[in-house]
Amino acid sequence: MIALRGYEHKTLSAIKKLGGRAAVDQVIAETGLSDAAIMRSIFTLQEKKLVRTQEKKEPVIRLAEEGRAYAKHGLPERRIVSALRKLGGKGLLGEVVGEAGLDQQFIPIALGWVQRKEWARLDSKTKILAMHREPTEGNDEKLLKLLAQKERTSAEELSPELREAVQVLKGRKLVEVEEKTRRIVELTAEGQKLSVKPAKIAAEVTQLTPELIISGKWRRTKLQEYNIQAAVGNTWPGKKHPYMQFLDEVKQKLVNLGFKEMNGTAVETSFFNFDALYTPQDHPAREIFGVYLVKSPKYGSLGAYRSVLENVKKTHEDGWKTGSTGWRYKYSKQEAKRLILRGHGTCLSARTLLSKNLEIPGRYFSIARCYRPEVLDKMHLTEFNQVEGIVVEENLTLRDLLGILKEFAVEIAGADEIKFKPDYFPFTEPSVELSAYKKGYGWIEFGGSGIFRPEVTIPLGIKVPVLAWGLGIDRLFMMKAKIDDIRQIFSHDLDWIRKKEAA
Repeated sequence: MIALRGYEHKTLSAIKKLGGRAAVDQVIAETGLSDAAIMRSIFTLQEKKLVRTQEKKEPVIRLAEEGRAYAKHGLPERRIVSALRKLGGKGLLGEVVGEAGLDQQFIPIALGWVQRKEWARLDSKTKILAMHREPTEGNDEKLLKLLAQKERTSAEELSPELREAVQVLKGRKLVEVEEKTRRIVELTAEGQKLSVKPAKIAAEVTQLTPELIISGKWRRTKLQEYNIQAAVGNTWPGKKHPYMQFLDEVKQKLVNLGFKEMNGTAVETSFFNFDALYTPQDHPAREIFGVYLVKSPKYGSLGAYRSVLENVKKTHEDGWKTGSTGWRYKYSKQEAKRLILRGHGTCLSARTLLSKNLEIPGRYFSIARCYRPEVLDKMHLTEFNQVEGIVVEENLTLRDLLGILKEFAVEIAGADEIKFKPDYFPFTEPSVELSAYKKGYGWIEFGGSGIFRPEVTIPLGIKVPVLAWGLGIDRLFMMKAKIDDIRQIFSHDLDWIRKKEAA
């Protein structure tokens, strides 16, 4: 008779109870043993030809961040019809949206789906939204509820109708589908026989204890052989977040290329964020839709920069010594003191050009946290990181700038192709936008660059060319890590974090 250890017998009995064929996670749940103990037992049972195993790949579905919010508060179209019902089945679009409490960015989505499901119809002329038919709970909503109860589920466990709903929700970026390898274990004919009649349980111990040694029982005790080929439990050692690790790598590469790091505060004056960069004080980017204003205190001090402030003022008004005609308006020194959250990292470049420690020739970079009131989506956040850099040196040209940008895209993001196109910024001329392509990922826009205009450099006392760029380093990481949603970078998805390789 084949002798089995306790865990092996328990594992064999569990597989028999589960119908003679089961997934490893089902066996773990049935026995209550650890995954490491079950895997060791299965490996030994396989050697004894009592079980056979096979690996099966299957899609596993889980809610994305936006999907979790919808599972809790309801799909936008469901909230629209609920609001319509409260308003008697008809109402002006703005009134319905207000009642539904939807953010502006979700209105087109809600309207599209509410009409696609034929729950309501919108009169494009009168902007009146009216109920068309009483909504029923669709398979997409059923799947959201199911996934809200379970952290994740296999596609095989779903009905054909819910499998179709997976594709709908995947298209809406509400669920994530990942292919997982599932290990299936099945009893052999010999294993079936042994699971029916009692097996001989081998009396073995797995650990030599002080009691066994002192009492002398170790002489009569059989120690379990250690199988170095058996699977062990997963361990998740501490490591840096993958994105923080990437930022460290970028910094190290830039330092190796001779760049020095620029530093600054998140709260900045409008002078350095805009004025010193030759952006007029009535520019749309300076309004509440383009920048966060500090409520208190409203103003900072520019006392240490009186002469530079005067130079910038003259340049804005009539061009001063730059050869420009300026913006032709009355410059406000008070507006220059207005405090904001920095909207880009280029303000650090302006400060560096004024620093007494500036070296010419010199190379400088920063990785700065920036803030803009953007509409959140897969490519935009209200807080984001920007890698900013300048090169200050005689005889620099646009060709030098393009070479630096190519190095970024290829060496840091792993791009296969790059392309440049003309762009416009108030502070650079010429200006260039960088986009890059990676096979299996697609094209992505990284940001802008150019050569600082004389209206920027001359008021700051700089008489040589300055190459400048500001790229979205979050997007550089997205391409490198093959992520298609910027929000994932800052998520607390432990499964994704654990799977990313440590340096």
